[in-house]
Amino acid sequence: MRYPVRFWTCCMAAAALMLGARGSLADDKLNQRMEELLSAPHYKHAHWGLLVMDMESGETVYELNADKLFAPASTTKLYSVAAALDALGADYRFETPIYRRGKLTEGGELDGDLILVASGDLTMGGRTTALGEIAFTNWDHTYANGNDEATLTEPDPLAGLNELARQVAAAGIRRVRGDVLIDDRLFDKDTSTGSGPSQLTPILVNDNLIDFVIEPTEPGQPAKVTWRPQTAAFRIDVKMQTVAKDRPLETWIRDLGQGRVLLHGTIPAGHKPLVRVYEVPDAVAFARSLLIEALQRAGVTVGASPLADHPHTPLPERGEYESMPVVAKLVSPPFSESARLILKVSHNLHASTLPLLVAAKNDKRTLSDGLRLQHDFLVRVGVDADTISFGGGAGGARADYVTPRATVTLLRYMTTRPDFDVYHRALPSLGVDGTLATVVSAGSSARGQIHAKTGTLSWSNLMNGGQLLSSKALAGYMTTSRGRKLTFALFVNHAHLRGDINTKRIGSDLGRLCEIIYDER
Repeated sequence: MRYPVRFWTCCMAAAALMLGARGSLADDKLNQRMEELLSAPHYKHAHWGLLVMDMESGETVYELNADKLFAPASTTKLYSVAAALDALGADYRFETPIYRRGKLTEGGELDGDLILVASGDLTMGGRTTALGEIAFTNWDHTYANGNDEATLTEPDPLAGLNELARQVAAAGIRRVRGDVLIDDRLFDKDTSTGSGPSQLTPILVNDNLIDFVIEPTEPGQPAKVTWRPQTAAFRIDVKMQTVAKDRPLETWIRDLGQGRVLLHGTIPAGHKPLVRVYEVPDAVAFARSLLIEALQRAGVTVGASPLADHPHTPLPERGEYESMPVVAKLVSPPFSESARLILKVSHNLHASTLPLLVAAKNDKRTLSDGLRLQHDFLVRVGVDADTISFGGGAGGARADYVTPRATVTLLRYMTTRPDFDVYHRALPSLGVDGTLATVVSAGSSARGQIHAKTGTLSWSNLMNGGQLLSSKALAGYMTTSRGRKLTFALFVNHAHLRGDINTKRIGSDLGRLCEIIYDER
């Protein structure tokens, strides 16, 4: 069959276009190595979106489907942290005051209430180190119920409340005859758009979790279980048994109501210590109970019971606080430390809270308010915001979709900001820390040369008894073997997870793509 010249011309143009999507003829080695990985059998049904660009010149190094929409998973946090840095500033510090309402006698008796006004402080002093930094581990406790790798940070989660209580006592208050109240009206409550704790609230103590540490003893004996924070507001029933090494690990946490929590299951002998977490049902009541107990430890007698629900006592109007004495104030580390925690460990709860904090900074209250402000920020910095979509700040919303080009545009813009070092330092380092700590081997040529945000999102495939990977993503910055500085966004959507094809394997493939780019550029 003969074809007209026009047909062959179009075919050659199409071939050239496809080649351009993968690089130039001079890039054959890079193209070949990339293609081998992208076309692996387990990606037969998947969709790839890739864009690698020179950080300074904007030259495209590699491109594939760069203008198509992909579920970004937790690379969404690149956007929400950038918008929060712009709105709040890297040096912003949360200030959480306690006000005194009522008369204080010479003997130190307060005929009235203490009111803590929640400021949205994401850690409330519970992760602050002696150096004033916010502590993190590579596997955060907020994800403990989904894996066996989570570990706890060293600082006391009640350190912030203990400091506030110390200040209250130092202000001369010895007895509180009224109540202890938490004002949580900074923004409208919502729910997280990621796994882990679900409540978005301006008051966060230990991420509103009770941490359990479970250690095996001898088979047939009860396991050793400790928990923090300790509080009389919850009665913990433990029925964890140590079993033989070849028996399965099984843990369940049940809310029995009225402050009773049951932890039960089995842990094999010789198993490493295991962390599990319970999300408290009422963050405000939890904070109130812990604050009352902190006051009592500081020598302040409180008539109100820490076991009660938060009372319905009317709170002051906002303007009234100006005339009320401040008896304590907790000042957080700079926001740069919160950004680092969020990006290093992919903290869903805190990332989901960021749009609400941006809204509050602009005298607004809702998640949609915050996301509209994020849209305005993206437009202002040159990102084509109308080509992408977000339903939250963490990456688990159904509406979350971005293009590789929008992501790289944001990343390149961030390099022009005075706070770029803050943003860059906050990102996980390949093979070193955070969610990239174990993606490549210790001997990888690219180890420590790539700083990027990871993303993982999957759903249960109930029909086939497996899982469907909605998204595995990696986006950030790279200094190549030849010293070239690149920005990149790598997305793969819709891969079946079966057998040894799991999220860890897909993550390793993304790490391998980075190594290829690092070696060849």
